[in-house]
Amino acid sequence: MPHAQFDPSARQALAITAVDAKIRKDLSWQEIADVTGLSVAFVTAALLGQHPLPADAATAVAGLLDLDADAVRLLQTVPTRGSIPGGIPTDPTIYRFHEMLQVYGTTLKALVHEQFGDGIISAINFRLDVKKVADPEGGERAVITLDGKYLPTKPF
Repeated sequence: MPHAQFDPSARQALAITAVDAKIRKDLSWQEIADVTGLSVAFVTAALLGQHPLPADAATAVAGLLDLDADAVRLLQTVPTRGSIPGGIPTDPTIYRFHEMLQVYGTTLKALVHEQFGDGIISAINFRLDVKKVADPEGGERAVITLDGKYLPTKPF
């Protein structure tokens, strides 16, 4: 039976423990995800407290990171989502995403509504991918794909 967390502090504490184990064992997020058969984005988000893991994935991750049975149980609970406290983010990487939405948010909204109509893009039925690609002008570029199911607004 699925259980939900209503206080994010337990999952936040587990995230700290998991990240510490990841660092101690010198593992990448991809190496951790590989033991689950799930995407690296989903597993990373789950370990950072944003998703529940299926039982087999929680057990595999716990085994890899030397987490106890309580952690396995907690990794399977539905968390209270949201990892950025109120206000403008201060971490430079997270702030840049905030900045991108400040600059392009209304553009994204206009284009989505023009192409799909009134509705939203799901963050639940969702896929995320991050790739590093060469920049033809030198250096590297980050290609971030946000792939969410479109959910139309339905009159009632």
